[in-house]
Amino acid sequence: MENQQPAPAFLWSIFSMKCPRCRRGPMFRHPNPYKKLSLSHIFDMHDNCPECGQKFDLETGFWYGTGYVSYALAVAISVATFVAWLVLIGVSTEDNRVFYWLGLNGVLLVVLQPWMMRLSRVIYLNFFVSYDPQYKQTKPVEFDHKQ
Repeated sequence: MENQQPAPAFLWSIFSMKCPRCRRGPMFRHPNPYKKLSLSHIFDMHDNCPECGQKFDLETGFWYGTGYVSYALAVAISVATFVAWLVLIGVSTEDNRVFYWLGLNGVLLVVLQPWMMRLSRVIYLNFFVSYDPQYKQTKPVEFDHKQ
């Protein structure tokens, strides 16, 4: 019997930005999105997974859907910071605490934007490509362009 490695954890593969098919190969050429302040560096991806050969850009315009995922991430972060602010500091109509939260939340979203843009690509690709434990023996996922 062949010695099989355990499947990498789903959430860990998303947060470490690995290929959804093998959960081992990196999706981005550089793991740090903050290394340079250029937008081209943020999206500097491999064309195919170095581990399993999965093509990342499945069709022309494929990544446009990541805007919805990025929006959902921004809303989730905003809700989480609001709940944390509400529990730790409180919100009142008597003073300007809610405006301090808005400012802090805005700065946090701007600082986290490069990471959120990459994370949204990883999550979006996971909608279309699922984990394949036999990725070395099977072909990568491709879209059918004949329709």
